[in-house]
Amino acid sequence: MIEIKNIKKSFDDLEILKDVSLSVQPHEVVVVLGPSGSGKTTMLRCINFLEHADSGTLTVGDTTVDFSKVSKKEIREIRKKVGFVFQNYNLFANKTALENVMHGLVVVKKMSKKDARAKAEEALAWVKMEDRLNNYPSQLSGGQQQRVGIARAIAMEPEVILFDEPTSALDPELINETLEVMKSVAKRGITMLVVTHELSFAQDIADKVVFMDGGVVVEEGTPNEIFNHPKEERTKQFLSRIIATKSFNKKAGE
Repeated sequence: MIEIKNIKKSFDDLEILKDVSLSVQPHEVVVVLGPSGSGKTTMLRCINFLEHADSGTLTVGDTTVDFSKVSKKEIREIRKKVGFVFQNYNLFANKTALENVMHGLVVVKKMSKKDARAKAEEALAWVKMEDRLNNYPSQLSGGQQQRVGIARAIAMEPEVILFDEPTSALDPELINETLEVMKSVAKRGITMLVVTHELSFAQDIADKVVFMDGGVVVEEGTPNEIFNHPKEERTKQFLSRIIATKSFNKKAGE
């Protein structure tokens, strides 16, 4: 499982996370929704120590750390347990798809190149990229690059994978292929914490939906509870605006 308790994070005088607590059970898919600036991405980045929270605790599996006094050794241990899929792919431009996936296996897990290659090829086949092993990122579409990013996370066999708006940088016609890959990841029982605006993904796949705004968790519940019976007025406002925007964009594209 993964659990954060009472996490706080400020940048100078701007408080981004205000005493946020959240838990994800093994094999669970939790989707986090919220407007820009609500703290969603900062929360994910703190979990993987891409940002350092000011206070609070983090538990991943059997490892618990205190953000205010975490050691470099503890950070390394957490990162071994947590995969991260970025908005903008974050692939090495000078490495092929295969080499990008192999990199962490060789450098972090100390696998032999032979074993790392076999593991990377398996992960790339899983995301239907087996015919692009030797392509560099510049030779791949955005959707293909994101699938390599997902394969890279899968190959490391983490206890949880964090997805930070994985479709936000994609052209509309490429979003579905990435969502389908994410659905296949979920169906294999991999624990996932996903920040996204894709409501259909949340409705179809999520076990729990969390709505954040202003650096706090406003409301959480099952997809049915959040989408059909939200309790908080701020949640209702957000969902109505998202649905209205999507309906307008759909009509504009017709």
